[in-house]
Amino acid sequence: MILSSTERTGDARERLLARLLDTFGEALPAPEVSLREIAARTGTSHALLRYHFGSLPGVLAAMLTAQRSRDNEALFEAARQGTFDDLVVAIWRTYTRPEQLSRVRGFFHVAGLAAYHPENFREFIDSLDDLTTVLASLAEREGFGTREALTAATVTIAAIRGLLLQEVLAPAGRSEDAVALILRLGKGPSVPRTPPGP
Repeated sequence: MILSSTERTGDARERLLARLLDTFGEALPAPEVSLREIAARTGTSHALLRYHFGSLPGVLAAMLTAQRSRDNEALFEAARQGTFDDLVVAIWRTYTRPEQLSRVRGFFHVAGLAAYHPENFREFIDSLDDLTTVLASLAEREGFGTREALTAATVTIAAIRGLLLQEVLAPAGRSEDAVALILRLGKGPSVPRTPPGP
């Protein structure tokens, strides 16, 4: 089979992304690191990184998207048997582990850049609703109407991201209080619920 140039380019990008992920593990390169330094560390060239990702923010966005996709697979698996609350706790624990700090900082860095130039970060932006969708389906399974479920999930993810930003800027060290607050916000008393059917 002969691959098109687009397919070959896509494969090369995926291989390069895999090399970046293998090199940096759970972490992300810091925003002040140059593409040349990342290239040297991963055993590739600055020109290849620029060709496939465009810039350092492009590298960070691609790595974050892939890392979050991998995290989501594990979280989605846990959600199959768990509850809305279980998934919220799992998300919070996943992203408040000390080894996740560089990724959480990187997330807010890339999100800030994407706010100014969304056209350059489409893949990253499109991946942001994955957890909201799964939380909404769990809320529906627990008796929320479709609209209320989506609202509860959206508020919950917004609260998690807001509290993660606070943890980055001014760590308070009150994780259990934060999780309890997130659960109250996402499932407030104003949302009507009906028991799930048999």
